[in-house]
Amino acid sequence: MTFRIALACVLLSGMAASAMAATPAPIYDERPAKLEEARAPRDFDRRVVDIAMRDGVKLHTVILVPKGAKGAAILLTRTPYHADEQTSYGHAAHMAARLDGYDSAPDVVAAGHYIRVIQDVRGKYDSGGAYVMNRPFVGSSLNPTKVDHATDTYDTIDWLVKNVPESNGRVGILGISYDGFTSLAALVHPHPALKVAVPMNPMVDGWRGDDWFHNGAMRMLGNDYIFNQVATRDNTVFYEYGEADLYTHFMRYGSAGAAATAHGMDQIGFWQKIKAHPAYDAFWQEQAMDRILAKEGLTVPTMLVHSLWDQEDIYGAPAVWSALKPMDKDGKLFLSIGPWFHGQEIERADSLGPVRWDSDTGKWWRMHVLAPFLAHYLYDAPMDVATVTAFQSGANDWQRLNGWPVAQPATRLWLTADQSLGFARPAKAAQLDYVSDPANPVTYMPRPNKEVGYDNNPWPTWLTSDQRVVSGRPDVLTFTGPVLDKPVTIAGQPTVHLVAATTGTDSDWVVKLIDVYPDEVPGDKAMGGYELAVGMDVFRGRYRESLSQPKAITPNVALAYDFALPNANHVFLPGHRIMVQIQSSWFPLYDRNPQSFVPSIIDAKPGDYIKATQKISVGGDDGTYINLPVVN
Repeated sequence: MTFRIALACVLLSGMAASAMAATPAPIYDERPAKLEEARAPRDFDRRVVDIAMRDGVKLHTVILVPKGAKGAAILLTRTPYHADEQTSYGHAAHMAARLDGYDSAPDVVAAGHYIRVIQDVRGKYDSGGAYVMNRPFVGSSLNPTKVDHATDTYDTIDWLVKNVPESNGRVGILGISYDGFTSLAALVHPHPALKVAVPMNPMVDGWRGDDWFHNGAMRMLGNDYIFNQVATRDNTVFYEYGEADLYTHFMRYGSAGAAATAHGMDQIGFWQKIKAHPAYDAFWQEQAMDRILAKEGLTVPTMLVHSLWDQEDIYGAPAVWSALKPMDKDGKLFLSIGPWFHGQEIERADSLGPVRWDSDTGKWWRMHVLAPFLAHYLYDAPMDVATVTAFQSGANDWQRLNGWPVAQPATRLWLTADQSLGFARPAKAAQLDYVSDPANPVTYMPRPNKEVGYDNNPWPTWLTSDQRVVSGRPDVLTFTGPVLDKPVTIAGQPTVHLVAATTGTDSDWVVKLIDVYPDEVPGDKAMGGYELAVGMDVFRGRYRESLSQPKAITPNVALAYDFALPNANHVFLPGHRIMVQIQSSWFPLYDRNPQSFVPSIIDAKPGDYIKATQKISVGGDDGTYINLPVVN
């Protein structure tokens, strides 16, 4: 009996276990096993493809095709800034809204019914291969491979015109900054289907005046970008500041090299190249896009876009224009010059900092210049776009010009012993001096100097910041002209002829050309007495004789330093005054010159930094002046 009862219990237990096994366990997961996306009706199709390059590496490419497109042209951008993100803005159902916030000029894309293609360059985000900053071209001693941005663009375009059936077989390329550089690279041995290019604010020469140096002075605020961009494929590891004020940060470490080492930059290949090439040697010269394109020639209609107050790449577009225009026999090269910061041409642009332009200059340019330019070469639409379209600040008008620069020859603006300015050479010769102390460098803008990219920071508009912040410093010489009774118009590149002596054996020279507003401006109180920089730049004295071979400065000898300021297209209005400022530091935007000659300023030691007395020669037969491109 006991056995039978036990057996029955076992059988019942087994049946219960079987029943429990047959009953699904409760699922503690609120996600569906297979997601069916609920989408608003889209006005585009989104396609993602990994396109194989000639070496087998696949590049991640996002293609947005307008609904119902047929015979549509393709607009391509090649970027290191995440193609998926750039085509997913706001997760919007409309193509223009998807592209909003990036360098896509979405209003032009939508109006032109373009197929929009954005591709991750090799080594970044979802593309395969290795990333090299501004990868040098095949055939260069700096590139041991058989691929570059030109070959990748060629292979991409070749795939697109064969595999996007809605296409009319014509491709245009455009982009800003790094994407402007890749747009220029596409012009080297271009694909036959590439019919037009619009490089905007392109990176062209990282030593002469774009991202990494200006005339030999290193731009330290680029350190974090270098680290963030190169350290990982998807920019997930950052150069971290421990200070809210970058002035404090870089003073704490001393040299740019010491700060970089402390923050892990020595493991970054591109940083090692910068350290190894502080002068304008073959490393930089072989990569300069204006030099490369001058040898290549221009076969694709191209519009270069330049911002007058570009805080990052103010050198590049005009340099390419100057290199290519003399050989442009077929009229394929165009230039647009706008009153913008870096990339502002695709944003709302009715002001720049406190300066107002009286209209949305970005929208005007996109509708009246960019849109018809693209449509002409991609759809055979009629076009009435001038060779040069230039905004004239001060007068705040757009101009249609046949060429650039407008003014030749230059007019000399002389510095005087009483710290005035004039167009007549002063007979009285004098030397005016100041003491430059690396322990108390002149700031490039008021402190705290925020991290580039920080929310609401003034980095994009700093070139228009009020220069009164430094006018009263004893280590800044200020020369102010009389109140103007008639306009003075300049259109071109001012150049500096600075005659100066120093007690040190090296020195930086910063020169600023400034428009001083009247003490009161009716209807605009913020601009009363405002000191608006029209053009500013720095020159590292060790390169006075040769940009590629640094040399110590002979102390206490007046020497000439000749260098260019950025392009300007500006009217100094009646009631305004012209001002020139001279100083020897611009920190922390640029690393401090120790003012004693050392092999590498990047790795200068604390004991290398010394005070120096700077003497500026004015008047007489060999005084300092600015060559202004005055339009008479």
